[in-house]
Amino acid sequence: MKGYIYYDEEDAVRNHWFIDELIKEGFAKQLDVELLTGDADLPNDAKFVIYRGRDFGKSRQFESDGVIVINRSEVNRIANDKLQTCELAAILGIPSIPTRRLNSSLDVREYPVIIKTADGHGGADVHLCTTEAEVDEVVAHYADRQLLIQPYIEHGSSDVRLYMIGNEVVGAVKRTGVGTFKANVALGGTAERFVPPSPLRKFAVRIAKALKSDYIGVDFIQNKDNVWLLNELEDPVGARSLYETSEVNVAREFMQHICRKIEKTL
Repeated sequence: MKGYIYYDEEDAVRNHWFIDELIKEGFAKQLDVELLTGDADLPNDAKFVIYRGRDFGKSRQFESDGVIVINRSEVNRIANDKLQTCELAAILGIPSIPTRRLNSSLDVREYPVIIKTADGHGGADVHLCTTEAEVDEVVAHYADRQLLIQPYIEHGSSDVRLYMIGNEVVGAVKRTGVGTFKANVALGGTAERFVPPSPLRKFAVRIAKALKSDYIGVDFIQNKDNVWLLNELEDPVGARSLYETSEVNVAREFMQHICRKIEKTL
């Protein structure tokens, strides 16, 4: 069966190793998979697309073309909108970081606060503000973006990410920031293997089932009262930290999941 892995061109360069692994594991399962990047049209022979971008409109277009999209467009829409993520958590009864829209510094009730873009990823658009002037500066910088405000929660510059393939937790890591409150490995943080407690596993499974997702990351932080709070969802989620801290072959597990999903549609 013919399928494609979609990446934005810049992301495809950074993730070439994982792309090659997916193609290799797909071949072993009689799936003919090729890379598709940028604005390239979806070929007529496509039966499925592993969508590794963040453009909800593009993933929805692929679905309208009649192919199986992995993850489906609704996963992409919710995971790449932090306010939508928090609203989903509320519906599912999962504790999360209190989040609301920010228009100006007049919306800030107490400092310090975290200001972030609704559609950001990788930690680049997350700012810790301690004064009104700092908030005004962030608001001016992101004049064309939706901003969100969250209380600053002391969490030791660390968070945990659970990796979900289908409804199964296939691994988890604890990420710790270096010289920053952000725990993102892409910003220089470190990752170590983490064994998630039962409540976190149940939360992550509940989210995956509600989203009908194929492969996502579910991020939590723990506050000073040891309460776990959902922070963000990641789609597309990377695999580097999991490969470095475990024996899980993410590409193999992911392609096995895709095979099972395709078989159910035949």
